[in-house]
Amino acid sequence: MDHDFNKRPIAITIDHRESRSPVVAALRASAGVAATFARLDCGDYLIDNRFLVERKTLPDLIESIKSGRLFDQALRLAAVEQWRPALILEGTARDIEGSAMRWEAVQGALVTVSLFIGLPVLRTRSAGETVGTFLSIARQGRTVAGGALPRRGARPKGKRALQSHILQSLPRVGAERAARLLDRFGSVEAVIRAGDAELKEVDGIGQRTARCIRWAVEESRGPYAVDGGRRCLV
Repeated sequence: MDHDFNKRPIAITIDHRESRSPVVAALRASAGVAATFARLDCGDYLIDNRFLVERKTLPDLIESIKSGRLFDQALRLAAVEQWRPALILEGTARDIEGSAMRWEAVQGALVTVSLFIGLPVLRTRSAGETVGTFLSIARQGRTVAGGALPRRGARPKGKRALQSHILQSLPRVGAERAARLLDRFGSVEAVIRAGDAELKEVDGIGQRTARCIRWAVEESRGPYAVDGGRRCLV
């Protein structure tokens, strides 16, 4: 490995739509950063040409949940193969005071994004903390690349393998059911949008499994119980 690798400036490519973000000013004030603008098809910031980050303020998050865009964006990010993706949520509870959305609904959406779609979710309180997180990601990434930290496992290779991996995070879905779901619906997004009746058309997906899948991906409406009161994830 190049001994000067860790001394090189941290390259951060910024999507042109983020040009007015306070993060840009904070990046320009940071030493050891080489920031450039480009059009990114997915995500907002490409860090060290290895990590792709979507940044959302908490008000942005609320709007994306209301519009239904959050899961679409998360699925696109999670499917990226050439870079490691993540979602950064920036802000404090004060930023969403007065929002009509219940916090339980926000938490439910983030559970789906992080556990079931498989996209890491990071939290920061300000643009400055977001930049600090960018730099930490880059530095730790370089440390791991240099072999200083153990790698606990490789990400699935290929889109089909990644889609199967994501679907297996759903309750009662193993490798075989994930494969059948992909054969029937063609994508993770289509599986998540499918209703009970459509899911039950798949061989091996019965009433309970269909309900558990819907329970996992829908906005929480209170306790959801099947099979004599046992919750799907218990």
